Amino acid sequence: MMAMKSPPKPILLDVPLSFETERLLIRAHMPGEGAELNAAILETMESLRAWMPWAKTAPALEESEAYTRQSHADYLARKDFALRLWLKDGKTLVGCSGLHPRDWEVPKFEIGYWCRLRFRQQGYITEAVKAIADFGFKVLGARRLEIRCDARNEASRHVAERAGFPLEATFRNDKRGMDGQLSDTLVFGKTK
Repeated sequence: MMAMKSPPKPILLDVPLSFETERLLIRAHMPGEGAELNAAILETMESLRAWMPWAKTAPALEESEAYTRQSHADYLARKDFALRLWLKDGKTLVGCSGLHPRDWEVPKFEIGYWCRLRFRQQGYITEAVKAIADFGFKVLGARRLEIRCDARNEASRHVAERAGFPLEATFRNDKRGMDGQLSDTLVFGKTK
């Protein structure tokens, strides 16, 4: 009988704080960046509110900085890999994404994302998701990555498709949307 190989302990993984694509610097949240996050959220609040449970009310500046610092600590502890998407200048926030561990035994992660209003429909999120998927497979040892979205969220669906994630399932009446209506969840997956 063949022994099963157990995945490495997450805390022992050497995980860089940043990596780049052609147009983006993708980096872990860093203390002191809360103001830029807050500005991006406020600029994009109306469209975020439709899909993101955390976007019901606009965050105070202090809340954005506290979230930034907690996300940085979680990254270092390998609990979650929240990422910021910056233009290569490192000063202009395009959006946020991340790899969220769902099962370290597989290992399996979910990719989430949102784009700042002024950078939409320019391919930044698709570019980021492709690089983040590569990072997940090569650096974190992922065997499976998922993207889940409300079936009514056409923009999110198109990002998953353009990033090469095939639709694997539709969960009917899976949850209540932010508008209170029952909604379907689309599950896109990619394996190593």
